[in-house]
Amino acid sequence: MNWLKGFRRDTVARWVALTIILAMLISLALNGLFIQLAGVWARPPLTEVGILENAATVARLIDAAPVALRPQLAQTVTESGFEVSWHADRHDLRLPEVDDDISEEGSRILLPLLHATNRRIEAYEPGEWPEGSADARYVLVIELSDGSWLTFSAPSRSWGLDETPRTLIVVLLVLISTALVALIATRRLAKPLEQFTEGARRFGVDFRAPPIEPLGPQEIRQAILAFNAMQAQLQHFILDRTQMLAAISHDLRAPLTRMRLRGEFIEDAEQQQRLFRDVDEMQAMINSALEFFRDDARLEPATQFDLAELLHTLKDDYRDQGIEVAFSGPHRLVYFGRPLGLKRVMTNLLDNAIKYGAEPEMKLVADAGEVRIKVLDRGPGIPEQSLEQVFTPFFRMEGSRNKSTGGVGLGLSAARAIVLEHGGKLTLRNRYTGGLQALVVLPEVHTSL
Repeated sequence: MNWLKGFRRDTVARWVALTIILAMLISLALNGLFIQLAGVWARPPLTEVGILENAATVARLIDAAPVALRPQLAQTVTESGFEVSWHADRHDLRLPEVDDDISEEGSRILLPLLHATNRRIEAYEPGEWPEGSADARYVLVIELSDGSWLTFSAPSRSWGLDETPRTLIVVLLVLISTALVALIATRRLAKPLEQFTEGARRFGVDFRAPPIEPLGPQEIRQAILAFNAMQAQLQHFILDRTQMLAAISHDLRAPLTRMRLRGEFIEDAEQQQRLFRDVDEMQAMINSALEFFRDDARLEPATQFDLAELLHTLKDDYRDQGIEVAFSGPHRLVYFGRPLGLKRVMTNLLDNAIKYGAEPEMKLVADAGEVRIKVLDRGPGIPEQSLEQVFTPFFRMEGSRNKSTGGVGLGLSAARAIVLEHGGKLTLRNRYTGGLQALVVLPEVHTSL
């Protein structure tokens, strides 16, 4: 009984079942209509063949002629598609055996035209002959006044198409009816799924995205409600995390400030400098960690912006600092995402290319379905075994990164996190000609301005 209750509700199973049943019923209806219409056209009733009026005229003519001339007269009026023959004995007619061979409608029409009231009139249609018979045709039999018989026959009309085209027409009707029903039903299912997908994608790039309206069959509505609940929990979690980090930031900076003040009273200058360096390093690590975990750029609402212009702006900013960064790519390219977050990604990658390499370069390439941004340099590169490890938070390469650079190993981690939140990926590889390549791949290219 549970399946019956589920079928009565607005569920996916119900829509699939109704789609199949309705498609079959419409297919059968169209097929039956086609066969009926084509059957009437192929083999219409005898009254619509057009031989009754001609038969009455010919019958009166031959009935009035001498018996010796009747066969010749019948042959004379025979024409293409309309054959007339005279028979003295009915057994010579070779007609099919039927339960009722008297044509009431034919008698009603012909008897007044023959000026008679008791003539026997018989009618046979192609469907009354044995199946596959070569003699299947329309036959009208009229009894003359002396008991002889006059027959009028017309060939059986055909479909006008061979069996293969007729079969293809039936199959085409079935496919059309099925496609129409499936299109209507799938739109009922696809629309809420499209809205669900769009809402999920919007939340992926915009933390403040509103909940999705629950529409569609029960299973889809339940999935949307579950997603909305998860979205609300994540929003609540992020807000709580922001408040917690603000408190941590205040609580950690206060003891560091007290340590620096107390360090002023140390008389040993060398020990004092060591303490200050440790305090400064701890302060830098705390600031970087809080910035990484808080990351206001991730809460930035997504919007359309010119990605090429953003890269040109970065190039100009570095030029103002006396650093030349080469750029190649389109002049304009509209992308939907968070511009501040992507600017932070590119700034981090360019800073690394400048600090640890030379000849920094950016390349923007737009392909079908994705955008690729390359940041290249001519530095020493990174050992192959560390190409993934450098994305680990607080990981620093010995020899290439030290305390004097100010880095604490969070830049690449934050950059990859931002790219992943855009649905893309960030990878590093050593160039064959020397140096490092950072590749950012972002999905969904938008049309240029």
